[in-house]
Amino acid sequence: MQPEFRTIEKSATLLLNEQSRALEQAGKQVFAFGFGQSPFPPFAPAVESLKVHAGRKEYSPVQGLAPLREQVASFHTHYDQVDYSADNVLIAPGSKLLLYAAMAAYAHARVLVPAPAWVSYAPQAMLIGHEVVRLPVTLEDDWRVTPEILEEAMHNHPPHVPVLMVLNYPGNPSGTSYTDEQLKALAEVLERHQIMVISDEIYGLLHHEGAHVSLAQYYPQGTFVTGGLSKWCGAGGWRLGVGLMHDSFRHRAGFKDAMLGIASETYSCAPVPVQWAALDAYAPGEALDGFLQAQRAALGWIGRWSAAHLREAGALVAEPQGGFYLFVDFTPFTEAFAAKGLHSSADVCAALLDETGVAILPGEAFGMPASHICARLAFVDFDGAAVLEAARAEAPNDAWLETHFATMRKGITTLAEWLRAL
Repeated sequence: MQPEFRTIEKSATLLLNEQSRALEQAGKQVFAFGFGQSPFPPFAPAVESLKVHAGRKEYSPVQGLAPLREQVASFHTHYDQVDYSADNVLIAPGSKLLLYAAMAAYAHARVLVPAPAWVSYAPQAMLIGHEVVRLPVTLEDDWRVTPEILEEAMHNHPPHVPVLMVLNYPGNPSGTSYTDEQLKALAEVLERHQIMVISDEIYGLLHHEGAHVSLAQYYPQGTFVTGGLSKWCGAGGWRLGVGLMHDSFRHRAGFKDAMLGIASETYSCAPVPVQWAALDAYAPGEALDGFLQAQRAALGWIGRWSAAHLREAGALVAEPQGGFYLFVDFTPFTEAFAAKGLHSSADVCAALLDETGVAILPGEAFGMPASHICARLAFVDFDGAAVLEAARAEAPNDAWLETHFATMRKGITTLAEWLRAL
């Protein structure tokens, strides 16, 4: 008997990272704009704490260490202005598993996923067996979900099927975010249709102006917030994710029990040494605020510089507001690409990497039509430790293009020149 296997492709981001490494090992310079890993070192107090607790080998409760859940609740109450309790906090080995478990908690559901959106949301929903409905957001709206788009998606929706929506902001791949008014308007539609939102706010603390607003402020009864250490704390490989819900969250007991049941039968618990170290990461104060502000200043500056230079070359790019991504729309070059035999985002990105060494991730990976030529660019190819130290001493400026952002400057300039030469 020939078994039938699931046709879930390998994560596009991880695949591109491996391809880039192979080119580098072959001696070619690669501008690593494809993989969204924080360039910054982890928060130093957490690193020291991890050393102290490295000998810990016991399991923790499935939900996470009680002191850490208390700390995470206090931390997000402080930064997000939403009153959380430790009982409604879940700790996992990365927020990716929490996203999966939150969807898997529902036996049947329709999952609304923006296009573009992070590469794993839709595959996770499909692995579970849920129906995925793409929300066609646009550059004109800075790649945001609008009330009108949401209403259209809910037109003639069968009332007996639960609806989940995955919302991520500041966005991967868009780099854009939402204002208070935009979130309030969305919340009205979400409440009217009783939509449960998985709000992936992993980049919230990296809003370039420090102005992130959680959807849970306006829709606590239907918002499950996820976050973790991978982005703002620079500790992706530590695999520490957090999930939070408010006391008013609809069907809280059933949802939480389902989540914990899934956790107990899959990952058991997050790594205990990392959980103890996270106590020193989730610690508001002068040291952490300085760490965050330095990252925001550096990312905001190089993100805006990169966007401006690509626009000058003719690309369409929304102004980045948080995190470390640009979503570059190459629509003005469609005919020029076709003349070179390039008819999809994947074609364009492959040619770009081969001809220039610039690695960016094609729009298809984020749910965009192949014919809409676009790509995500992660502006992270710099020495994060050196930039962090410099940003604590002075505001980023043009001189940094030589001293700290030389590779970024060369890579963006190379991409811009490639476009102009089409």
